[in-house]
Amino acid sequence: MNKKLIIVESPSKSKTIASYVGNDVLVLSSKGHVRDLSTSGVDGLGLDMENNFTPRYNIIPGKKQLVKELIAKSKGRDVLIATDQDREGEAIGWHLAELLELDPKASNRIVFREITRPAILEALENPRPIDQHLVYSQEVRRILDRIIGFKLSKLLQSKIKSKSAGRVQSVALKLIVDLEKEIEAFIPETYYEIEASFHHMKADYVIPSNTRISKEEADQIVKESVNPFVVTDIKTRESKRNPKPPFITSTLQQDAISNLGMSASRTMMVAQSLYEGKEIKGEIVGLITYMRTDSTRLAQPFISETLSFIENTFGKPYIGKYTTTKKENSQDAHEAIRPTSLTRTPDSLEGYLSRDELRLYKRIFERSVASMMSPAKFDITKVTLKAGEHVYQAEGSVEKFDGYQKMYTDAKNKDKHLPKLEVNQELNAKEVLAIEKVTTPKTRYSEATLIKELEALGIGRPSTYAQIIQTLKNRDYVSIKEKRFEPSEQGRLTVEQLDIFFGKIINVEYTSKMETVLDEIADGKQNGGDLIDKFYNSFIPLVKIAQKDMKKIEAKKTDELCPKCGKPLVIRKSKYGEFVACSGFPKCKYVKKD
Repeated sequence: MNKKLIIVESPSKSKTIASYVGNDVLVLSSKGHVRDLSTSGVDGLGLDMENNFTPRYNIIPGKKQLVKELIAKSKGRDVLIATDQDREGEAIGWHLAELLELDPKASNRIVFREITRPAILEALENPRPIDQHLVYSQEVRRILDRIIGFKLSKLLQSKIKSKSAGRVQSVALKLIVDLEKEIEAFIPETYYEIEASFHHMKADYVIPSNTRISKEEADQIVKESVNPFVVTDIKTRESKRNPKPPFITSTLQQDAISNLGMSASRTMMVAQSLYEGKEIKGEIVGLITYMRTDSTRLAQPFISETLSFIENTFGKPYIGKYTTTKKENSQDAHEAIRPTSLTRTPDSLEGYLSRDELRLYKRIFERSVASMMSPAKFDITKVTLKAGEHVYQAEGSVEKFDGYQKMYTDAKNKDKHLPKLEVNQELNAKEVLAIEKVTTPKTRYSEATLIKELEALGIGRPSTYAQIIQTLKNRDYVSIKEKRFEPSEQGRLTVEQLDIFFGKIINVEYTSKMETVLDEIADGKQNGGDLIDKFYNSFIPLVKIAQKDMKKIEAKKTDELCPKCGKPLVIRKSKYGEFVACSGFPKCKYVKKD
């Protein structure tokens, strides 16, 4: 029997897995993708346009030596592909299998949701063939992104000096710009609320829904709201607050941004390190399950372990019910993000993890356990009072059982007690005030709220959100003001031109529909070739119109001439700021020194 070679994506993961398998098993890393679309052929797209857009692949620059080593070390060994268990990972596995000349129908692919000894050994016992549907979905996605990215980026660079455009990136930017326009167009309105103050209690005047009170109306109501106020009704009801489901990629990012002050990209980097493995008491072990997932499902062994943990730690009243809902388009083969073992409590890992690793692990640990705990319970009391014909209400809330909030707090609770009252009891208000209010515009997107919006609209995939946000920052399309996105002038200009010439394609509905089709391709329900053909033949005519009609923004001229060629010097922009250079570029490469 041949010895085994396991190929994973990252070096740190290979180190962890190597510690679980025997010395006769070699574990190597591909360090991510090894091949990508070439930049040859029509418009440098790397596609055979005469043969159904068949892609041409090249080994990525800088990876040739690595590929040569993988091929050499695979000789005489049974190769197992252990790349990540998502669309990109399956594609990387397929490219490796092609380069190593493996049988595409052979069971040489292993997957695992966590990097622990039992999970790896179980995966080794259950190899499967590479999922060609998943590979094809990634290939179609890559082709679409290449067509849009190359064509639009080149167009925008030449016409309006924008650095890039993308299938998902440009829609995310459009959301930010459109919201900014809405904020700028907002006209504030003044309205009034009325509050009656009593000893140990305040009551609000009951305003009919969807109506606003003017100053004149408010003054009249205040004038007519005279003592005594009479208690006409007292109602108490129990309210339950259910725990949130365990984390998926997007909710983990949102939580870390809001509660830990981490960016989306930092969150994913830290989560990756927890997944790939840390040395704990002399053993390298993966601490969480795979962090790129949009399923809230949990494995049955973990459910059983968690219910026992809850009972032993808090008692039977704290045991809740495990429920999960399958989101539309979710990749349910994955689990939610959870600890690999509840024996590794956050306290037990102090000294083994960095500050950010420990903080993020603690949130994941607590959220996972809390998702199976009982609801928090509150007594909500509503008191109705009348002053003449005017109705006021006061509401109190008292926690009666903390439930899951014993483990994980997702809202700040503060009991609001009301005095003991009886129906028909008369009360004298200390004062009745009309309070001026002004309507406010919507709030700009933060990283957390943009991610939430992208997910809700079905734009992109949670695993790509951090990269999308980073690209918008790197391209100077947005700036961060008070932790919220504000579009730059270049960002606005980019969206404006895309709206004019590519509004049919660069929009929420079209992009969301495309994601759905990509998922259907992954499930074997759609033909990717049809999607590419239909898209290309509708997109290219729009590009030709834009090439002809989009106005070119010329660089601003100075009153100086180039000392080398005599052409006017112009002001150009780079990521380092503005600089003065020759308008004859690229023939003349003169740049004025400060």
